[in-house]
Amino acid sequence: MADFDLAVIGGGINGVGVARDAAGRGLRVVLLEQHDLASGTSSKSSKLVHGGLRYLEQREFRLVRAALVEREVLLRAAPHLIRPLRFVLPINPARRSPLLLRLGLLLYDWIGRREILPGTRDLDLLTDEAGQPLRSDFHFAYEYSDCLADDARLVALTALDAAERGAMVRTRTRCVRAERTDVWKLVVNTRGQRDVVTARVLVNAAGAWVEDVAEMALGRRPPPHLRLDMGSHIVVRRLYDHDRAYILQAADRRIVFAIPFERDFTLIGTTDRGFSGDPDTVSPTGEEIHYLCEVVNEYFRASIAPADAVWAYAGVRSLYDDGSGKPQDIGREYEFVLDERPGGAPLLTVYGGKITTYRRLAEDVLGRLAHFFPSRRPWTAQSPLPGGDFAYDALEALIESTLRRWPFLAEQHARRLTCAYGTRVENVLKDAARLDDLGQRFGADLTAAEVQYLMRTEWAQTAEDVLWRRSKLGLRFSPAQQVALESFMMKADSSSAGAGA
Repeated sequence: MADFDLAVIGGGINGVGVARDAAGRGLRVVLLEQHDLASGTSSKSSKLVHGGLRYLEQREFRLVRAALVEREVLLRAAPHLIRPLRFVLPINPARRSPLLLRLGLLLYDWIGRREILPGTRDLDLLTDEAGQPLRSDFHFAYEYSDCLADDARLVALTALDAAERGAMVRTRTRCVRAERTDVWKLVVNTRGQRDVVTARVLVNAAGAWVEDVAEMALGRRPPPHLRLDMGSHIVVRRLYDHDRAYILQAADRRIVFAIPFERDFTLIGTTDRGFSGDPDTVSPTGEEIHYLCEVVNEYFRASIAPADAVWAYAGVRSLYDDGSGKPQDIGREYEFVLDERPGGAPLLTVYGGKITTYRRLAEDVLGRLAHFFPSRRPWTAQSPLPGGDFAYDALEALIESTLRRWPFLAEQHARRLTCAYGTRVENVLKDAARLDDLGQRFGADLTAAEVQYLMRTEWAQTAEDVLWRRSKLGLRFSPAQQVALESFMMKADSSSAGAGA
């Protein structure tokens, strides 16, 4: 008998989504991630849960509709991590017809089945505050709704929910070989230690590494369905004072977002270009950073240059190659390849996908595998993620409750903790009666109590895990503070049995 019903390779948003859904259906699940959770593409997105307005131009109506419906499903499931965001689209007649844009936004509103998010409206940029940071030749705009998300925390909390429902989540664990008989025998390496796990079914959800896993671990070269697309972002000091985002039309007909980020910053992205090589080594090019600055400078009064970027990152999107010539024209819908053979355990390979549709993707994976696991019903659409068991519009009330319960916290500290942990902020702060009870302070508002919680519960093992994936406090940390945090975590790790839930 196999150790597990289902083994999942890949600790990005798709992999953890599949693991969570399967564990909630009573299956015995193991998830294997070679690095940290969300260490690849899933922490390097535009931080949006959105329908993809520009996909309407490519007539991907099915994808857009599914993504728009998922916005509010995810907003209800994780109201601490996902919040409504209004987008301002300045009219630039040289790029797209204002009439076509308005019709597109009407369609966007109509097919989205909105119950929570407000619809599109017209803006006079000469009177609305959204016009103040823009150049004076932009007089008119449309404003519509999507959502802002903490992508890496969404991955971590989905994995945590999977673990609490019985899944085994193993980070820093690389599958080095897979032997296929009537079950899968997976040889894995964790910090130099090898062991074997067995599973009835294997799901390859390794994203940009999906064909590497197939070739190196499974010993077979798959058909070349994978196309990699690199997207880069930059973060600069805050460009404007209000809380709305901008969607800017570039000269090459792409769009670029400018999004309020981590209170004091603006996130700008993204680019689209084909990529080949090792996804572990991807980084923004000087050309891409210059491109993003140029687009922003065409619209905003304040000019930015590459030197103004306080952080730049790039991710590699895993796309299913449908034969399109340009990366921006390739379909964003996910695809599955199910390999079944007599006497051999099944293999399902996942191509594509996006943050917004990960829950639906996981549900569809289990649907494709239903003949192996009968009588298992979908359940995730109505179930909150850890800490998300409160009303979608009650975040401010929850922050106020946090401040009443722990009055020694600064308002911004309480806000950050509540937005990260939701109702589970109690598990981080416990019975602390003063700030000193939270232990060593490393920088910004990060304390030992929070770090220890992340190590114990969310698989954090390094300073990078804490500062760039479980939070974005790396934007506020000095090199010396990072070294001190790393030293603390190394000592804590050596004196404990290990991280995980």
